[in-house]
Amino acid sequence: MPPAPKPRVSFRTLALLRGLTVVAGCVGFFWGITHIARGEASDSLWDMEARLLQFETFSRTTSIATLESAAAQDLSPCDNHAQRALMLMEIPLADTALRSGAVQEFDQRIRSLETRARQTLGCTPRDSFVWLLLFGLETQHGIPNEHAFDLLAMSYETSPNEAWIAIRRIVVAMPVVRVAPEPIQQKVLAEFQNLIRHGFVEMPARSYLDASASTRSLLQSRIDQLDSRSQANFSEALQKQQRS
Repeated sequence: MPPAPKPRVSFRTLALLRGLTVVAGCVGFFWGITHIARGEASDSLWDMEARLLQFETFSRTTSIATLESAAAQDLSPCDNHAQRALMLMEIPLADTALRSGAVQEFDQRIRSLETRARQTLGCTPRDSFVWLLLFGLETQHGIPNEHAFDLLAMSYETSPNEAWIAIRRIVVAMPVVRVAPEPIQQKVLAEFQNLIRHGFVEMPARSYLDASASTRSLLQSRIDQLDSRSQANFSEALQKQQRS
């Protein structure tokens, strides 16, 4: 039997899914809830969420064991903090499956994430992170359409000024900023600028370095409007990432 074909995705789609992986975290630690009593599972997942939102992540083995545990399967969709922890763990698994050509696992991870996200929104419709996740997942079908950008718009509407979501949102939104409707494009650019202005320079610098030449010109116009101190901090962050 011939091997299954790898998922057919564009560079933009791959960049967005990898952006979601950045959303999930950057360093590793080993911990899980496989053997935790069900009554304690929610509290344990809340702790996981707090760690993941600080850009920690899990080993593949631990993530799979946690997602498949009885505690995770029985979790209420209205426990949004615990559900968010599970989503943050599954995002890197989907990205790994995409890059390795594991078609069935990739499709299964995407379906799982979409189902969990929509069930969570049924209880907490103002969860900005979940709207952002759905936008990222929608883009895996190709160039985002009006519906996809409506999802991103909901993420902005439900959390316009929180840094923890903003630093994640620009990573996911920046690869498609050139094709976004004008109101959304202006929100992305303004968020990029505001993060730098308030000292959150690492993710804007990463987004700038990963951007196309045409997108960089849009970003540069926003950088030029910043005060000299903010520009210097951003320049230092760029140089640091270029050396790493």
